[in-house]
Amino acid sequence: MLTSKVAKRYAQGLLEFTTESGQTEAVFSEMKDVVKIMSESADLNKFFLTPYVDANKKTEIANEIFKNFSPVAQNLIRLIIKNGRESQLKNVAQQFINKVEDINGVQRITLTTATQLSNENIEQILRSTNLVNSSATFDLEVNVKPEILGGYILRVGDQQVDASVKAKLDKIKKDFQLN
Repeated sequence: MLTSKVAKRYAQGLLEFTTESGQTEAVFSEMKDVVKIMSESADLNKFFLTPYVDANKKTEIANEIFKNFSPVAQNLIRLIIKNGRESQLKNVAQQFINKVEDINGVQRITLTTATQLSNENIEQILRSTNLVNSSATFDLEVNVKPEILGGYILRVGDQQVDASVKAKLDKIKKDFQLN
């Protein structure tokens, strides 16, 4: 997913501020909560995207939802809403999380399979490729998409290994069309 420049800039500004004030870990945890809340609540997303609700009402609702957050996180959320960027709130939070994880050396790994796999199978897939640094910590996200038919798609950072049956069938189909 492409992330907007706006989200990257807000996240970078937040990172610089929290680094100077020593609040990076606390805000990191809160930004994970923002991503979780925004991912789970379609109604909240619709509310923030509604153009006829004014910024004051959106700020009031955000203050209630995020009332247990630190002043830094609350001020960021209010600033985003005040500037009319509430549609980017989740992206800003995710970009901040990504930046902090990059600093801490955490690898982001996405594994897509056709069916749910056991932990042993997941570990075997991760060990079978040289993309995964075994000594580094990683954040693993496992997705199940039956449309890949079998195999797996492993994405580590910006690199990807597509060992899915669908990809192999598409390659065979392309080869037949060329010949």
